[in-house]
Amino acid sequence: MNVIYSLFIRNLRDYTRDNIRLLVITLTPFGFIYVLSSIFKNQFASYSLSYLIAGVSIATVFNTSLNVASAVIDDIGSGFLKEILVSPISRLQVILGYILTGSTIATVQGFLIYLISMFTYLGFEKWHTMILVFFSMVMVSLVYSTLGILLAVTVKNFQTYQVVEQTVVIPLIFLSGAYLPISIFPSFLQYISYLNPMSYTTMFFRGIVLEETMTNAEMVNLGIALDINGFILTPLMSGLIVFLYGVLFMILAIRSFQKANFTSPQLSRKKRN
Repeated sequence: MNVIYSLFIRNLRDYTRDNIRLLVITLTPFGFIYVLSSIFKNQFASYSLSYLIAGVSIATVFNTSLNVASAVIDDIGSGFLKEILVSPISRLQVILGYILTGSTIATVQGFLIYLISMFTYLGFEKWHTMILVFFSMVMVSLVYSTLGILLAVTVKNFQTYQVVEQTVVIPLIFLSGAYLPISIFPSFLQYISYLNPMSYTTMFFRGIVLEETMTNAEMVNLGIALDINGFILTPLMSGLIVFLYGVLFMILAIRSFQKANFTSPQLSRKKRN
């Protein structure tokens, strides 16, 4: 446990030292809210502003959680990860330290955005909504921090990760319905969205934030439930799907981390020379 805590504190300090990155990550979601709110007012009057803010908040949690990948890749490149793994520390403890860091940062940033938005745009009727929002963000951040570890171990190179982020990660956000309703997408993109774990994450989180008692038909029309040949996939079921994705990511990440060779290619070349 001391190893996990030490890695958590060390990674947290490294992340918070970059003030510009913290500022950009915090302010960017509000830019999305400002721009997209005008589109929603003009084009999607049936969707409330709460619908948009819920999507932007959970997309922030997703994106920030994946940033743990860049920390792992930096540590591979510097040789830090190789050095700590030659000590009597289990790789499981190391991976849990990174996941805890990514989850904590993502939850704090996502919840901060939600709180600020709540006091400016939103309100809530049920006292337990804030608790559910917080714990749902914790679960989502744990799931995608694990995915970030899996990506980092797979690519091991920051330039490659940037390509992966541009071609895979960003489309996952836009195809999830976080910013614009899935119902306006072309049919083939809608089918792709149904394979996207972020789509279920968004539906699950919106179901909590909107805190409304609706019929299945109303939830389907609002885009927080799916009608699959008469079977209604509710927000609660979407949350279960996200949890199962998290279990899958964790299994794959642990297996990849256990087998990986974390010797930096740059350091290996220097030793040869």
